[in-house]
Formats: sequence, C-alpha cells, structure tokens
Amino acid sequence: MTGLVIPMPLLLLYALAPAEIIMTAVAVLFVAHCVACRDWNWLHQAWVVVAGLLWGDLVLSSAVVGSGHALVQALCLVRYFLFVAALQIWVLPDPRTRGVLVRVYGAVALWLVAGCWQQYLCGRNFMGYGRWVDGALLGPLWAPRAGHALVMTALPAIFPQAIRLALREGARGRVMAAAMLLGLVLTMGLVAQRMPLLCLLAGMGIVGILVPRLRGGLVVVGIFGAIGIGLSPVLAPQAYHKLVVNFIMHMRGFAQSPYGMLFIRAGVMIQHHPWLGLGFDGFRHACPDPAYFHGLPWLGVAEGPYGGAGGCNLHPHNYYLLVGTMGGLPALILFMALALCWLRPICAGIVPARDPQRLMLAVTCGVIFWPVQSSSSFLTQPSAGWMFMVIGWALAASPVASRLQYGMQGASRGGTAALECPRGRRDG
Repeated sequence: MTGLVIPMPLLLLYALAPAEIIMTAVAVLFVAHCVACRDWNWLHQAWVVVAGLLWGDLVLSSAVVGSGHALVQALCLVRYFLFVAALQIWVLPDPRTRGVLVRVYGAVALWLVAGCWQQYLCGRNFMGYGRWVDGALLGPLWAPRAGHALVMTALPAIFPQAIRLALREGARGRVMAAAMLLGLVLTMGLVAQRMPLLCLLAGMGIVGILVPRLRGGLVVVGIFGAIGIGLSPVLAPQAYHKLVVNFIMHMRGFAQSPYGMLFIRAGVMIQHHPWLGLGFDGFRHACPDPAYFHGLPWLGVAEGPYGGAGGCNLHPHNYYLLVGTMGGLPALILFMALALCWLRPICAGIVPARDPQRLMLAVTCGVIFWPVQSSSSFLTQPSAGWMFMVIGWALAASPVASRLQYGMQGASRGGTAALECPRGRRDG
C-alpha cells in the first residue's frame, strides 16, 4: 500500500484521475483486509461513527430530493472516509513510512517554489504557460493551483524542519529558519492567491505562538513580507492588483463580490431546505434556479438576485456551505462534529519542541477546517486528495493510531501480501 500512497503528492499536481483511482483502490483493499482479518476495532472510534452518520444523512438526502446519479455519488463518498481510516491504522502508522512521505512532500514543495520563481523571472513556466488571466502565477502547473498545493506541502514538510533548526542550532538555526519561511512568504506573495497566502500566514502565526524561539524570526519575516507587499506595485503589479486592490474591493462590497454572491446563494438554499438540503452536489444543479435569487434578511442582506445565474459556480467555495447545501442543517452539524472528532486526537498530547512534525500536521488540519475561508470542493481532486491525505497522516501520527494499528507487516510488502493478516489475527 505504501507504494500507492507515497506518490500521491505528485499525482495531485499532475495526474488527478490516477490520484482518485488510488484513493478508491486503497479504500477497497482496506475493507478486503478487514474482512480477511476479521478486525473491525477501528469502527469504535468517535470520528468513524460521526462520519458514518454524515454519510448516511447525505445518502438519505440524495435519495429523497436528488437524482439517481446524485444517490450513486453519495454512496461512493464513503471511499474518502475509508481512505482516511486506511492511512490511519494500516498504511502510515510506521514512522519510517511517514518519514518517506514527509520527504516526498518536501520535494514537491521545493519543486513548486522553484517553478513559481522560474515563471516569475522568465514570464512563462517550463510548459510554456504565462500567468493566469487574473494575474496568479501557475508555477510548474497549467492552472492556478500552486498556492493551495504549496500550503498543503510546505506546512507539514518545510515548517517542521524550520522549527527543528530554530530549536537545535541556536542563533544560526533561527536565522536559517526565518530565511526559509521568508522565502515561502515571498513566493506565496508572487503566486498572488489570497486564500493560500492567508492560510500560510495563519499557520505561521500559530507556530509563532507555540514555538517561542521562532517568534523573533517570524516578526522579521512579517516585516520583510510587508515590505515586499509595499514594493509589489513595481516588482509584481499583477500580484499587487489581486492581493491588495481586489481584496479591498471585495471586502468593501462583499455582497456583490463573487464570493459574497456564492455565500448568499448557499445561505438561501439552506434556508429553503434546512432538513434535507438538495442532495449530493445540489448547489451546482440548483444555483441557476431563480427560486434562490434572494437575500438573507436574517443576516441583514437585502433582497436581490445577487448575480442571478451569472453569479453561480460549481460549488459554494466553502466546505461548511457545501455540506449544508447537500444535507441541510443536520449534515452541517455532523460535519462540524466530524471536524472536532478528527482534531481532538490529532492535537492530543502534542509537545511542539519534541514533535514539530505532529504539530504542523495538526496546524495543517486546523487551517483546513477553519470555517471563514474560501476553498474548493472536497468532493473532487485535487482538494479531496490534499485534505484526506493530511487527515489520515495526522491520525496515523497520533497516539490513538498505536492502539489500533495492525497488519503493518502485510501492508508494508504491498500487492496481494497486503491482504495477509498477522499471526493470530484471523481468529478476531
């Protein structure tokens, strides 16, 4: 199984369909392994129970108010939860395997940084693409996904190394750590994607609070980052326009901004269908319906079409709104409970100075579940891969994994041997 999981960061950059196939294959093989070994102890976890309730709620909503296609998609959603469980107790509990994974994540992060600077300096990336139409750098990709990918790789792979340098190498290490983080901030500024930049800064802020030896360096990083933003009208005018000018415009007239219109439309849908929602991926199908061209008086948003059909998108750009439009308030409550059930064991017993890797996995998961942000849909790749990979990884590194892990001998060999059980396990 490790041979399937380790390449996932690279696949999430360049091969989304194979990434989806691997996630599904790991989930199916994990169930087959559980059947063969008669070991279902992992089902007793709180997060598994809540995830099952959430899945059942979305299946029910899709069956009642959705189409047959929506029902099939809702039924298949369970593969992501099974993938998380497989990573937690079958694939990644071995520290050596996690060590290989962190090195792959680090290599991908450095590749993204190098690609972003190459495109900035040369005007085009190695594939011949220039900046996106809105001014965002693509890095070594063909679509504006470099910012999110860099956050999801740098936080769990680069930040732990910076923390170790600051803790173990004295003043020299703190300078090197600050230089590493400054490079990430400046790169993200050039990428010019607002939400990834804010997520990276949020992660740095949490690290600054929990790791005192990095605080001075992070203050310096913040100062130089602000200087970089001040110079951006000259050095990177496209980035300045998107990060500063567009951001101010959106905040001043949020209701009329693209993100505000999506928020209002999703809120109206949840208000009209509070108990069952609109079924799997209901937002995308219902968004052009004039029945939802309204305001939200209970939030002080006056009546209006708010973009009409032209203000629609494939998803509401927020995990919580996405779940709420699919399954109503019950699904939204279950999703919040699931996030808490994941975060509790992930954050349990972390000592930043002793285990910076676990700290940054927890920070990454916290950034993912922060509700006030714009995000892509976790129903499709690459967002699903980045999200569920880091959750399973963080759970595998948590103390609960050591009490549940089994079958590591077979899993580490891969292939059909991965279905073998340790001695004595067949008897349950």
